[in-house]
Amino acid sequence: MQNIKGKVIAITGASSGMGKAIAVELAKEGAKVVLGARRTDQLQNLVEEIKSREGVAAFTTIDVKNKADLVKLVNTTVKEYGTLDVMINNAGVSQLNRIDDLDIEGWEDMIDINLKGVLYGMAAAIPVFKQQHSGHIINIISTAGIKIVPMQGVYAGTKNAIRTIAEAFRQESDGSIRITGISPGFVKTDFAKNLKNEEMKTAIQNGMQQIAIDPIAIANAVIYAVSQPDDVEIGDIVIRPSKQN
Repeated sequence: MQNIKGKVIAITGASSGMGKAIAVELAKEGAKVVLGARRTDQLQNLVEEIKSREGVAAFTTIDVKNKADLVKLVNTTVKEYGTLDVMINNAGVSQLNRIDDLDIEGWEDMIDINLKGVLYGMAAAIPVFKQQHSGHIINIISTAGIKIVPMQGVYAGTKNAIRTIAEAFRQESDGSIRITGISPGFVKTDFAKNLKNEEMKTAIQNGMQQIAIDPIAIANAVIYAVSQPDDVEIGDIVIRPSKQN
């Protein structure tokens, strides 16, 4: 794939789901991937899987709630491969409830991971990108917020905050650092696993079974954005099942 082979790419939330698919598919295209997530065993297994297919991969255990861990991910990447070309902020979490259910703990978790975690990732990568006068930030967002629905208010709010921040960054940039937002709809992942609201958990799981698309579709969107020439920026991609309303 044009412009991907040899690129050095760091990915958060890389141990499963969309992050795993993105890592595997980028490695197939010749990228050098550095994986970050909390689950060390799964990261290690994924790196071994990529290497068994003659891919290039490394990992470091991180929690995106901790800004120092994002710096560690970037530093590990630069130490291992000498540079960082693309930072993919993929880690995310959801708690779907009515706002008046007052799941404040869930709100804080989403703000810490979906919003602050992405900002920490950007903050860790931008100094490297500025120094080398090039770089690409890819934020995995969500169709939540594009269509506002009950039970997703705070979750969608965190996702829309990233859209706003990314657009401001795009306008502030001189073009040497590109930024892309990819908003998936229903994708076959463990998205519903940690939902506390049983009604929403059942609804999401049913939706996954009926219409969800393979996470490779999201990986292909990432590949499309990354493969563009340096003077081309893909701003936003919305990718959802054709049956999702």
